[in-house]
Amino acid sequence: MEASISLLGSTKPNLSPFVPSSNVLHRRLRRDFPVPALKLKNVSGLQRISHQNRLLRAQCSNGLGPVGDDGFVLEDVPHLTNFLPDLPSYPNPLKESQAYAIVKRTFVSSEDVVAQNIVVQKGSKRGVHFRRAGPRERVYFKSDEVKACIVTCGGLCPGINTVIREIVCGLNNMYGVNNILGIQGGYRGFYSKNTMTLTPKVVNDIHKRGGTFLQTSRGGHDTAKIVDNIQDRGINQVYIIGGDGTQKGAEKIYQEVERRGLQVAVSGIPKTIDNDIAVIDKSFGFDTAVEEAQRAINAAHVEVESVENGVGIVKLMGRYSGKCSVGICGLRSFTSRLRKYHLSIGFIAMIATLANRDVDCCLIPESPFFLEGKGGLFEFIEQRLKENRHMVIVIAEGAGQDYVSQSMRASETKDASGNRLLLDVGLWLTQQIKDHFTNVRKMTINMKYIDPTYMIRAIPSNASDNLYCTLLAQSAVHGAMAGFSGFTVGPVNSRHAYIPISRVTEVTNTVKLTDRMWARLLASTNQPSFLTGEGALQNVIDMETQEMIDNMKISSI
Repeated sequence: MEASISLLGSTKPNLSPFVPSSNVLHRRLRRDFPVPALKLKNVSGLQRISHQNRLLRAQCSNGLGPVGDDGFVLEDVPHLTNFLPDLPSYPNPLKESQAYAIVKRTFVSSEDVVAQNIVVQKGSKRGVHFRRAGPRERVYFKSDEVKACIVTCGGLCPGINTVIREIVCGLNNMYGVNNILGIQGGYRGFYSKNTMTLTPKVVNDIHKRGGTFLQTSRGGHDTAKIVDNIQDRGINQVYIIGGDGTQKGAEKIYQEVERRGLQVAVSGIPKTIDNDIAVIDKSFGFDTAVEEAQRAINAAHVEVESVENGVGIVKLMGRYSGKCSVGICGLRSFTSRLRKYHLSIGFIAMIATLANRDVDCCLIPESPFFLEGKGGLFEFIEQRLKENRHMVIVIAEGAGQDYVSQSMRASETKDASGNRLLLDVGLWLTQQIKDHFTNVRKMTINMKYIDPTYMIRAIPSNASDNLYCTLLAQSAVHGAMAGFSGFTVGPVNSRHAYIPISRVTEVTNTVKLTDRMWARLLASTNQPSFLTGEGALQNVIDMETQEMIDNMKISSI
């Protein structure tokens, strides 16, 4: 069998001191594509490319597609043998596990991949694939030599404690690992020497609590100090739970580990309550957040239904990512128009609105709105009050920030992670509506404002998220034991996969106004789209540019 291998990515490869030899490449490909062996041409001439552009295109007839250019692309994750070619492997302890004794297929084949796109047309290319997550037949760590650590960074989210618990229990119960450390207080805990020993008994019931058992912080990432500490402590598996900023830090840790030639597996578990992580189906804690948001929306509906001309505003999470400010790949001609256009996320507000059905209007950052004039929010509120005598508005915290900052003449400030600190758009909108109807329209109006954001972040995960967190944690453990590193885990089309960290940090997932889900919301609430009118022209970019934003890849900081 012959196979043609091409590495796709940057035209300027990032050369590493660990440039693989011809023998190493043959050995790596034998691991990735089992017998019959691949026959490679000019292997010794291949250059090592950067991890940010690690695309492996393979055409072969051994289960990964027919001979010929079928468009199959494997976005592979790094492996310890990439820079430690003589690393020994061992039989997976799960072979002796009583729990797995009745499983027909305990181990994932090296040929198992997960397609990123499953809706295709006749004649379509096979497209991008990721390695399927799960236990491998061979592992690259002896159980009694593993010293693992877990760290949580960034904001709170339902389910963090479940992930911590299941990493500890997975390492111990499935692989017999007993040496597990908890790094307290985020990244800075590495070099502040804040640690605690984790055992299944210690973490037994932490999934019933909100927050993070290990405490967290923003910022504090110092790659050299962190890796120095990892090396000094003899840690060889690092599990990092956090959002896109945290995952960027995890990738830097992996790169430094590789540069030093250390046998350390670095695994990321993506965390964000906003559900804005690219590639994966959804982030853990999102279902819990949507479910808890229903309580706030229902409370607002009860309040406004009980008074004359009641208007309830519920502010939900929906952060301001600001990633466009560094330029847009492949859209250079549009860069000058978009440098001040910040991407924000309104998934929780949108899905909570669709799930509730009592919401009259949902305002999210991706769909700028305007207050006055024909088709504006004030006109819609007055119309609804005449029809129903009450109204409920759900607004994402990142919506309308330009209005608020202009009104308050506030300058932009950021937190320790570099995220823009948001002004309270809920209070601002409450006051704007009250002033307009009281002073301009001379109407009696009863405003009710509810902000449940911190209550939602702090609760424990529900049953659905608990199960999801368990699968994430176990996938991370299987991947690290199998020698993969510099990867993150998550479901892609409902199948868990190993994904290069750079793929989940280079672009932010946002609500697409041109998709059917947003159309479903507009049909449910019957609210205006805010895409017409003089006010909208000053606050929304044209649809062609919006479509490009929906499908672009944004360069990482």
